[in-house]
Amino acid sequence: MSESSPPAGFPIYASGKTDATRAVIVLQEAFGVNDHIRGVADRFADEGYLAVAPQLFHREGSPEIPYDDFSSAMPYMANLTKQGITNDLNATTDLLATLGFHSRNIAAVGYCMGGTVAFFAATLGTIGAAASFYGGGVATGRFGFPPLLELAADLRCPWLGLYGDLDQSIPVDQVEALREAARASSTTTEIVRYAEGQHGFHCDARPDAYNEVAALDAHARTLAFFAAHLVDK
Repeated sequence: MSESSPPAGFPIYASGKTDATRAVIVLQEAFGVNDHIRGVADRFADEGYLAVAPQLFHREGSPEIPYDDFSSAMPYMANLTKQGITNDLNATTDLLATLGFHSRNIAAVGYCMGGTVAFFAATLGTIGAAASFYGGGVATGRFGFPPLLELAADLRCPWLGLYGDLDQSIPVDQVEALREAARASSTTTEIVRYAEGQHGFHCDARPDAYNEVAALDAHARTLAFFAAHLVDK
């Protein structure tokens, strides 16, 4: 599969085979569904998943924004809403349902902005596992969501959080508070911290932030977490 449109009519990048036994929703950074995010989806496809990356900025033309131009990404992020994101997530799982997938064999993984969205997706009851790479909004809500510290009580599937200690936008004390809040939920949760990880440590398209050791370990942990908590369709 490649670029296609789910029933709601917005573009989605898909990689892998429709007869795969498990699916993963890959949730974009603030910079759009760009070469990096498409590459991440391809990596999951190489592991046997059907990987789909919905264009969360589709209402404004699905832009791809350079990594050195974060100011241009901010208006697109500001226009995201809880209802819009919910609609997009539901449309994506509806698409996967037409291919035979159901909640217990669908995962969500998100990066940066998408990490926050993946956490929210884990509260909807439509997926079987989620992983968030440095998802913000921990102590202060964003996109109309409550702070993740409050949202943690609503987690309905296993969740893995991956954070860097050098991330200036998500302090370690917030990460540890989120660990405790998530631990109090009714599902399995885990947080892994990387001492040398900055915000964006997984993104090999950002050489100023990329940390190969942390990135490879975090991706491997994500695969293992999904393997432990998903079932085949």
